[in-house]
Amino acid sequence: MRILSAAQTRQADQATIQEEGISSVALMERAATAFTQWLLARLSPTEAGDTLIFCGPGNNGGDGLVIARQLHLAGFVVQVFGLPADTYSADFETNRQRLPAGLALQTLALDALPPIAPGSLVVDALFGTGLSRPLAGLAAAVVEHLNQARARIVAVDMPSGLFADMPQPADSPIVRARHTVSFELPKLAFLLPQNAQYVGQWHTVPIGLSRQFQAQAEGKLYFVDATLLAGRLPKRAQFGHKGTYGHALLLAGSRGKIGAALLATQACLRSGVGLLTVRTPAVGYDILQTAAPEAMALTDPASDFISELPELSPYSAIGIGPGLDKADETKLVLEQLLRETKVPLVVDADALNMLRANPGLLQLLPPDSILTPHPKEFERLAGPARDDYHRLELLREFCQQHRCYTVLKGAHTCLGTPTGELYFNSTGNPGMATGGSGDVLTGILTALRAQHLPPLDTALLGVYAHGRAGDLAARHTGEAGLIAGDLTRFIGPALQELTTPDAF
Repeated sequence: MRILSAAQTRQADQATIQEEGISSVALMERAATAFTQWLLARLSPTEAGDTLIFCGPGNNGGDGLVIARQLHLAGFVVQVFGLPADTYSADFETNRQRLPAGLALQTLALDALPPIAPGSLVVDALFGTGLSRPLAGLAAAVVEHLNQARARIVAVDMPSGLFADMPQPADSPIVRARHTVSFELPKLAFLLPQNAQYVGQWHTVPIGLSRQFQAQAEGKLYFVDATLLAGRLPKRAQFGHKGTYGHALLLAGSRGKIGAALLATQACLRSGVGLLTVRTPAVGYDILQTAAPEAMALTDPASDFISELPELSPYSAIGIGPGLDKADETKLVLEQLLRETKVPLVVDADALNMLRANPGLLQLLPPDSILTPHPKEFERLAGPARDDYHRLELLREFCQQHRCYTVLKGAHTCLGTPTGELYFNSTGNPGMATGGSGDVLTGILTALRAQHLPPLDTALLGVYAHGRAGDLAARHTGEAGLIAGDLTRFIGPALQELTTPDAF
């Protein structure tokens, strides 16, 4: 699924109108109807109580007028308010004329803003994706009025005042919605942490926008769902054997952090790898052999950390980092690995921190390596970001410069690629914000890469399956009760959902 810019969203509307031979008013009716149906599926007129709809002078306001008419006809107690303007969009004017008797559009004034009772339902249809400058004057005052009310605010397509795909000045007036219902596709703004306080929970409703336009639109932003991943994970062969599915090596663990090595080990085993060897300090031997007997434990001569690199020829992919620590001897192991490896790497945790502490090591990073930093680790690698949008620019530049794939972990984990594409993940939940989740991801990625999947497919499938395992686990534990070990139980089912079925 592509993520379109604000300009492309308007172009998609026009392409749909031309392809279907419909009017813009008809498309507005379709979009507003999708919003209304979403709302009606969640609230009855009695549950909604007082319903106040605030409309701007453009097409987002036109959507609001249609929603006002439809909710009124559905039995809601509706009041509809509009910002004064010298000109209104043609579709706004058409839908103003369609308002039924008893539902007059009331003009907003600075000295007479309508009272909003606590718990009221407020529909924000002031401004949509076309906004390109911060709100001021009466519009800003209305936004502040909405934010101060203890109301249930639902935004139509975008929270008013929020730019769709670029940062805005600090302290810009922006509606703080409880829900945002977007037409057809998510907006880039929805996927960035700095906007969560405005967007609330976001949802998409289909309105039949041109598939041809979406497929042909230029751009390098994608939202990863099961459809995008179709065909990337092949079904296991009937006569396959453990040699078919690769031999992975994990370099992980140190005294006090053998748990991280164990979580990565269990995740790797659950992700379909044929064979797994774990290089760990001697202190971890008994733990690994007991808790993960399916893996081969290759103990280091050192008791508390990894001090020597094993022979690399048996392996088809190598993961390094979980619980590794940063002993001087381990830094030398990482450097030797970067210089000698002939197979793909997955780099996480302390291995990333050692890359940053020794800048020359980044230049040794093999092409197509997969890095898995959280935001602070990424900042250490690529430098501080002014905001979330700037962080995406840094991500693109870093991946292109070092010819690597970087999994920037978060609520909508973003995968950067050497060719400049950014992929935002759609699975996962807040319960996964717990120690060890990243170690599980490293195990999944290492297993998939060991099975000879391309790096892009590995990263997309691994991140999606990791989040999906978290969603499946949360059904049993709840989000607050979720721990990283729960994820490993559901990796298999998550991957099974993505497996390409046999053709009939």
